[in-house]
Amino acid sequence: MVRQPLTPEQIAAGQRLGTALRAARGGRSLVEVALAAGISPETLRKIETGRLPAPAFGTVVCLSQALDIPLADLADVWLAGTLMSRAS
Repeated sequence: MVRQPLTPEQIAAGQRLGTALRAARGGRSLVEVALAAGISPETLRKIETGRLPAPAFGTVVCLSQALDIPLADLADVWLAGTLMSRAS
């Protein structure tokens, strides 16, 4: 199966998600949060910097739990640009 390239909207959503996760991490180290979520620090670094704009759902769920952020809040971050473009 060939994966379709991400759209510009999906890439922007991933960047918003990464920014939100980095902000939620606050003073906690990247390594600490990554290990609490069960992912590698490099994976978290890629998500936070937008180099991995579409992380797996399970990864987002684990980060949500590790950072004590409701999953719905992360979904709202992801959808923010989509909802605005639909309203235009």
